[in-house]
Amino acid sequence: MILNRRTALAAALVVAASPIWAEGEAPAATPLPVVEEMTLGNPDAKVTVIEYASFTCPHCRAFHEDVFGQLKTDYIDTGKINFVYREVYFDRFGLWAGMLARCGGKDKYFPISDIIYNTQRDWLGDGDPATIAANLKKIGATVGIDPAVVETCLNDQATAEALVAEFQKNATADNVQGTPTFIINGESHSGEMPYEDFKALLETAMAG
Repeated sequence: MILNRRTALAAALVVAASPIWAEGEAPAATPLPVVEEMTLGNPDAKVTVIEYASFTCPHCRAFHEDVFGQLKTDYIDTGKINFVYREVYFDRFGLWAGMLARCGGKDKYFPISDIIYNTQRDWLGDGDPATIAANLKKIGATVGIDPAVVETCLNDQATAEALVAEFQKNATADNVQGTPTFIINGESHSGEMPYEDFKALLETAMAG
């Protein structure tokens, strides 16, 4: 997916547009919460990989289905790289998915993210907002998060605003133009790529 000016502006309006929140409810007036960086692997590794991806992006889903598992086995679990995942919001549904993924805390973030990607076609369905919200709540239930907790997470305006602000700050700083985008030790690479190509980039960075 391409992150153009229109989608960036739309992301700024995601919070106000969400039907999960009560109609006419005012945005949070208190300071926004700090957004926790979601990471895997070795924080002291020579190579840091930052992935910018959207939970509603089919190309991002393909990466997680076809490449991420091997990447995790070979480079993340072995401590060879520090992996950072940053959410991109093209629409409110991607934001909702991100809020759900964070609902169980950092320990459950990546397992929930895997489910979100693996079932992307199912929970997005026909695009009806009410159905999508219900489907995301079902995902929460499958990982043992109390429905009341999920409801609270999906109605947390302050967190939603903080996530959108963090996304815009990071995407601007790293000049992210589309998803997926990978920043490997400061060097940007965009679009899908097979595992062997990704591996070659990592090996080059590790040797540098």
